[in-house]
Amino acid sequence: MNHEKLAERFFRKRFRNRPTGYPVATIAYYGPDDQTATKVAVGIVDSKDEVVELRRWLVRAQDVRIDRAINDEILSFIKEHNVQRVAMAGRIMGCPHEEGIDYPEGSTCPQCPYWAKIDRWTGEVLRS
Repeated sequence: MNHEKLAERFFRKRFRNRPTGYPVATIAYYGPDDQTATKVAVGIVDSKDEVVELRRWLVRAQDVRIDRAINDEILSFIKEHNVQRVAMAGRIMGCPHEEGIDYPEGSTCPQCPYWAKIDRWTGEVLRS
């Protein structure tokens, strides 16, 4: 089973049969390419437009999706906010570096050339 499916199964299993409603946790993975996740961002949303809290976890050596300690921390964070639903993308969403913080606004990340040619929302190759 690939890392995406393992992470998805880990969280879906724990939040199955929950009532619908808010708060909602959003889970997004980021990495240097579309195969390895080195960062996970978890946001807690208490209404359709309001993010209550956002936390990020980073790893250097392995894929963050299979890091049991980080997944346990995420689970605790979600439970702490009495989350009712979890929403997560089925793939890595883009570069783990932040535009305007790790590299200049409007440019591509010099550390993650893979994402320079990929639309992070669709996963499709960009036309030049």
